Amino acid sequence: MLRTLTIRDFVIVERTTLEFPAGFTVLTGETGAGKSILIDALAVVLGERGDATLVRAGAKQAEVAAEFDLTGVPKACAWLAEAGLEAEEGGCLLRRVVEAGGRSRAFINGRPATVAQLRELGEHLVDIHGQHAHQSLLRPAMQRELVDAYGGLREEAAAVTAAYGVWRDRERERVEAEARARTAAQDRERLAAEVSELTALDVKADEWESLGAEHGRLAHAADLIEASGEALEVLSEADSAVLAQLGAVITRFERLVAHDPGLREILDLLATARIDVQEAVSAIGHYRDRLDLDPQRLVQVERRIEAVHAAARKFRTAAADLPALLEEARARLAALDHEADLDRLRDEEAQARARYVDRGAVLTAGRRRASARLAKQVTQALQTLALAGARFEVALEAIAQGSADGFERIELRIATHPEGQPGPLAKVASGGELSRVSLAIQTVLARIAAVPTLVFDEVDAGIGGGVAEIVGRMLRSLGRSHQVMCVTHLAQVAACADQQWRVEKAAVGGRATSVVQPLDSPSREQEIARMLGGLSITEATRRHAAEMLRQAATR
Repeated sequence: MLRTLTIRDFVIVERTTLEFPAGFTVLTGETGAGKSILIDALAVVLGERGDATLVRAGAKQAEVAAEFDLTGVPKACAWLAEAGLEAEEGGCLLRRVVEAGGRSRAFINGRPATVAQLRELGEHLVDIHGQHAHQSLLRPAMQRELVDAYGGLREEAAAVTAAYGVWRDRERERVEAEARARTAAQDRERLAAEVSELTALDVKADEWESLGAEHGRLAHAADLIEASGEALEVLSEADSAVLAQLGAVITRFERLVAHDPGLREILDLLATARIDVQEAVSAIGHYRDRLDLDPQRLVQVERRIEAVHAAARKFRTAAADLPALLEEARARLAALDHEADLDRLRDEEAQARARYVDRGAVLTAGRRRASARLAKQVTQALQTLALAGARFEVALEAIAQGSADGFERIELRIATHPEGQPGPLAKVASGGELSRVSLAIQTVLARIAAVPTLVFDEVDAGIGGGVAEIVGRMLRSLGRSHQVMCVTHLAQVAACADQQWRVEKAAVGGRATSVVQPLDSPSREQEIARMLGGLSITEATRRHAAEMLRQAATR
């Protein structure tokens, strides 16, 4: 619910901070005192249009801030979380600044936001009923949601929306597959040939590298054998072989080391060199033994290399990438074969459509039952609100193919007199009538309404006497489940409130300003007497005011 509303330099309000209680609160005061300005300020911070005309004369900017308690308002909490604008303490602070030049800035929980975001969030927090643009009752989506909420059909409506989305997805897949099928035959034939050729070639992973290495050995086998033999000759087999000469040098130095110990280090190096040469000789011998002159194998390898290389050129890829190309071609061919199963896609689409139709039929039946009950109860409520003979209807206009919201458009209609033909609320109901229709609907829907704060501006237009008292009782009843605020000129309505504020116009520094004052019991009795008696307040008027307050308190 709304906790506080802070207003600075807004129209004729210089500065005020209002703390809003729960229950039913009325704002009263003389005409022109600024009662509706407070509602206008709330509307602006909830995303309504704001321009330079809202800035108090002589001020640089107007500012409105509204703090809300989001306890029991899960939709608002979810919206904030999705937008990344939630507050740590779980509350919510909306702020709007309108500069004298006309520029407007918006903030949610201290972070910059758009006016559209204020408006979206505000729809979960406050419903303003009256002669304002912020009238959710006129929005087709809200009319549909009201009927679904009244009938307990929210889950059914969500199921229809989900089923509609699945059906449209299957339909899109089928249409796209049919379009692809017209050009996929050539692709399928090409891929099948590619898979067949590459499968027959059967290039293994890393085969290209191993073929290159083997071909190098086979092509140069004679040179490798000759070089290995020559190396063995030089190192170990010839009369003047390296090993023999190393041995001779080592033997001579071993005789001389007794005369000069400095030769010991050289001897160690020569001994290591002889060991290294011996190991090299052994390795060369083993290597030469493995070498084989095999011209037939060389021809086979060269043919394999040419086949792989030809395939790589044909498919415009590296020879080493041929195995991966085969797997990719197989996957694409399988996908084409899957997509080409148009019968399966058509069957899936038909099944999805059937599920959507079934769920839509359940929703339609529920809406018809709920619409009849809602129309009857709202019509009954309207008879007590100076709209005797008015008829309220909920029209369900069929949509042949359906939509995400079901197989019907929902429109709230009203006839304001017995001979009238029911028409759309926006076209038939006047401002005052629309306020009373809203009041009647909100009373009926009080048990399921999700918006915690309801504001009624000029809800008493065109009524008086006993009807005004009925309006007051209805608002008081709404105040048991919602936070309700109402601007009123009628004492009968004001007497039913849980608390009352008086709005007065005063002169501060030579300029008019609007001041809001919560009333205690004596002050409230005086204000009710003023509303009853005008300029001349008699003792009888005061007694009448006191009696009205006592009677309202006992009901």
